[in-house]
Amino acid sequence: MSYFLPDDEAVLTACQGLALTHPGIGLCADPLYLLATRPARRRRVALVAGGGAGHEPLHTGLLGRGGLDAVVPGAVFTSPGSAQIAAASRAAAALRPRDGVLHIVKNYTGDRINFGLAADQLRSAGIPVAEVVVDDDLATDAVATGRRGTGAAVVVEKLLGALADRGTGLDGLAELGGRVARASRSLAVCARAHTSPVHRAPAFHLRPDELDYGIGIHGERAARTGERGAVGTIVTRMLGRLLDSVPGTTHGVIAVISGLGGTSELELRAISALVHRDLTAQGVHVHALAAGTYVTALDMAGFSITLTALAPGWASLWDYPTDTPLRLPGAAAAAAATALIPPAAAVTVGSPPGYAATTGEGGRAFLDELHRICRRVRRDLTELDQATGDGDFGDNFCGGVAAAARLADQQGLTGTNALAETFRDRVGGSSGPLFGVLFTALAPSADRSAADIPALAGALRRALSRITAIGGARPGDCTLVDALAPAAEALAATPPADSGRAVTAAALAAIGGAHATAALTARRGRASYTGGHSEGIPDPGAVAVALVLTALARVHEPQLAEELPELPGITPRVARGAR
Repeated sequence: MSYFLPDDEAVLTACQGLALTHPGIGLCADPLYLLATRPARRRRVALVAGGGAGHEPLHTGLLGRGGLDAVVPGAVFTSPGSAQIAAASRAAAALRPRDGVLHIVKNYTGDRINFGLAADQLRSAGIPVAEVVVDDDLATDAVATGRRGTGAAVVVEKLLGALADRGTGLDGLAELGGRVARASRSLAVCARAHTSPVHRAPAFHLRPDELDYGIGIHGERAARTGERGAVGTIVTRMLGRLLDSVPGTTHGVIAVISGLGGTSELELRAISALVHRDLTAQGVHVHALAAGTYVTALDMAGFSITLTALAPGWASLWDYPTDTPLRLPGAAAAAAATALIPPAAAVTVGSPPGYAATTGEGGRAFLDELHRICRRVRRDLTELDQATGDGDFGDNFCGGVAAAARLADQQGLTGTNALAETFRDRVGGSSGPLFGVLFTALAPSADRSAADIPALAGALRRALSRITAIGGARPGDCTLVDALAPAAEALAATPPADSGRAVTAAALAAIGGAHATAALTARRGRASYTGGHSEGIPDPGAVAVALVLTALARVHEPQLAEELPELPGITPRVARGAR
């Protein structure tokens, strides 16, 4: 479970860290529980929740004013014991004169048994107890033990915390909790299993193109594994099932999109936008849209969607302020607010000085060939960059080429003009401006139907001069310059008698230069930060320059295409085989 702490210390130490960083939270180590020490003055009932660790920030994130009074963590994916739960409940009830304790329990056998036994102990001691069971997981709708409790626990605890702070009694809280649970449904999917606490490896294996649809938050496999497909299609499918299952309402919904521990904030925000789009398209008002990491399965790569159909008064409970480690967002922005900024496609970007937007015979051949090559090697470029940098180069470069193809379609630009404009204005990182310089230099000559060797040679020289001035790299620094410089030299040195093979000679020189970077020590770019980890691996930027020259050669000298090596030969497969 933990790479840095012994398993038997991780949960307790994490609880200590939470208490240290949040002054309103107290810790009892034996038996283990956490207590909110600053409850609202009007609160009459203690709210107690818990379950196995590994789902953080579930439960602990909503501990405090406007949330829970006590949280009882068990071992990873294991229910806490009844003695733990009873001790936490007694402490919460004794903190201030109370009218009882409400247990919020996810529908798992261990949780139900241990919370039930603890409730018996409390009643024997004269403490009134009620229970709310959260059972929202649609993937287990037909299971004999009932639906599992998952993401809806966040909504139940948030609404009950607000109502408890208003002074509502035990029966009123239990009644509302049951209604919220019945109005909530969740579904979860994953693309990678969590790391097994025992084996330190994925608990199960999925292929890169597979998705488990309907997983549980303890890492339980789904009943069905299928093709991953587009995320928009997955979201639409999930929402279709959820909307068929939650009650109809005219008051809107709360939508909670939770990462399962290994899903980035970037992805979750994007998924939330898709959820909002689909719901509003179907006429469903989204009162609140919460996207973040709320209910996890350790480090599983996946997400869940929870919908709660609102009843009168519930929206104000969701918006009620809290003083808890986890801060949930209030009312969602109006849909009209997202239309204030025009989409990027609607913004007209002017052409830079030095080239004209032209069309004509052969105007798309170079771009189309480079696009075809990129479709074959995008994953390889990513692997190269993961070994030598941050792993974004394949997406940046090949994504830029694909965007240029779309721009050429939309605005009628020649291929190299579209590439120049796209990389200059729309591709980030270092690859954007540097390849923007290269494509801008090539634009006047690369798209001609017949190769103009002097013009191409001059273009490569200008690009090399400008790139070295901007980036500071020189030959031998293990950058794209190590492929561009030999290509420029080869093209300039081609005798007039051999002009029919000049571009192929330049491409072969670029390929050789890209290969040679595997033996260099990186002195520029992100690979320079990785020490010896980049040794034996060609520089991705140099490889991309080789791809550009290869595309030019295939277009202008197709009769010599067989002299160019197969493109995977300058990708990680060869590098790995050589090490």
